[in-house]
Amino acid sequence: MVASDVAEPPWEDQFALDDASYREQVSYVLQRSPFYRRKLAGAGIESAVDAGGLEQIARLPTTDKQELKATATLENPIGAHLCASDSEIVRIYSTSGTTGTPSFIPLTASDLDNWVTGSARSYSASGVGRGQRLLSTYNAGPFVAGAALAAFDRIGVCHIPVGTGNTDRVLLAIERLRPEAVVLTPSYAAYVIDAAAEGGVDLAGSSVERVLVAGEPGGGEPAFRSALEHGWGAKVTEAMGVGDIGPSLLGECEAQDGMHLCARGFVHAELIEPDSGKAIALSEGAAGELVLTHLLHRAAPLLRFRTRDHVRVRTGRCTCGRTSPRIRCIGRTDDMLIVRGINIFPSAVREVVASFLPSVSGYILVRPGQPGVRQDPPLPVTVELARGATASPTLAQAIAERVRAVLVVQARVDLVPWGSLQRSEYKSKLIDH
Repeated sequence: MVASDVAEPPWEDQFALDDASYREQVSYVLQRSPFYRRKLAGAGIESAVDAGGLEQIARLPTTDKQELKATATLENPIGAHLCASDSEIVRIYSTSGTTGTPSFIPLTASDLDNWVTGSARSYSASGVGRGQRLLSTYNAGPFVAGAALAAFDRIGVCHIPVGTGNTDRVLLAIERLRPEAVVLTPSYAAYVIDAAAEGGVDLAGSSVERVLVAGEPGGGEPAFRSALEHGWGAKVTEAMGVGDIGPSLLGECEAQDGMHLCARGFVHAELIEPDSGKAIALSEGAAGELVLTHLLHRAAPLLRFRTRDHVRVRTGRCTCGRTSPRIRCIGRTDDMLIVRGINIFPSAVREVVASFLPSVSGYILVRPGQPGVRQDPPLPVTVELARGATASPTLAQAIAERVRAVLVVQARVDLVPWGSLQRSEYKSKLIDH
């Protein structure tokens, strides 16, 4: 197994090390990044001395993805935050560009090595190690996830890349090659369970002992995780990355009590209030939007980057011995709805509905009744029934009452037959505007 920092020093010691790295990072960025020279000057910060250390990081303005994209030109398609010369860059990844032109993410050799190291720590935390077989289903291609796949070489597992889009091939590889672990999105993990049942495959009786999920929230939701573990007959842990910052920055250990910050030393994490941008202390039980800052990055480092992920934090020492904070992603702030002052994430609705398994399939779709974030009650929620189940007003009422009790929001639950809601071999759609 890769050296995974299980014998980690106290988090306070890590903070002191990160403080020194942060001061050097800010100095480097101010020397090389036109974007940050202008941005920080606008906040009255002309030098690294003005910026101070990590204790004063909230002095710096946050960075938004759209700001970065706005500086990209034909001459510099990466953007004005680029700090490295062409000769220093060894890899350029891109985003999918589903909301417009793709963003390009360059890396120097040291950046790439740090990404792979952090990802190796993340997957090692889940318990995979040298000599095991691991099947991956990501069509990483030009995307940041490609660097995470290199972590499997670093760990020393036998990597079996299958990719997405051919579930029969995935099931065949599990049957014939007998991997101990699989890596896929939570949505695809659920999809494979259904496909195995359709094909008469005993997935729960297979060789798979660990299911490592990433790419979207869901793997940490207790009811949904329980359904996945039952279907696979395996332990489910989750990992999380942020494209502009790095892949698999966070990874969950076997205690299944949140994802550890496995990119410790490479990235600094903060919480802010999504609306006001006010800093929130990284303390036990705190919740807010995750903000990340590079500490040792060279190609295109980012300061106080808004991830748009709404998370909850655990800071107590974990039974695995790791001392880094643990994070559970609640949902994307972009998907959040506000119903009479109550913040609602579609993933939270799914978690409540999943408590009605096996009467329901676990698939849901929130259908806002009007444009925008703010919605009037009742919130329309479509819930798919289990295979062979029939709609019942009693069941719909029970689900609506549970949503109201847990989420403090009135919902209108519409039950639909098995197979009505779209399955996904990558990420599930939970909200339909």
